[in-house]
Amino acid sequence: QVQLVESGGGLVQAGGSLRLSCAASGSIFSINAMGWYRQAPGKQRELVAAITSGGTTNHADSVKGRFTISRDNAKNTVYLQMNSLTPEDTAVYYCNAGATTRSKPFIEYDYWGQGTQVTVSS
Repeated sequence: QVQLVESGGGLVQAGGSLRLSCAASGSIFSINAMGWYRQAPGKQRELVAAITSGGTTNHADSVKGRFTISRDNAKNTVYLQMNSLTPEDTAVYYCNAGATTRSKPFIEYDYWGQGTQVTVSS
């Protein structure tokens, strides 16, 4: 099994910044793509940004130029630097990873963190 633990959420004023972290642990054989999703009240979960194991990134249009995803493969950790936050960014942010385990090194499973709340006040 693989566990994902997010941290770094909180309350911030509009225009402020936050940095989310997500650390993967457990019986990891490999971690492929990692990403951040968010879900606001009454809305569907949406992709915010993703990054491959090689460092190729993809950011949603709504966050381009404001958010930056990065990862530290040695630490099995993915980050989301969020700048110029607006109230529309308020949501629960979830970490996601595609990973294989030592017991099943050729089968990739999808793992999710428990979510961290980001609230942006106007």
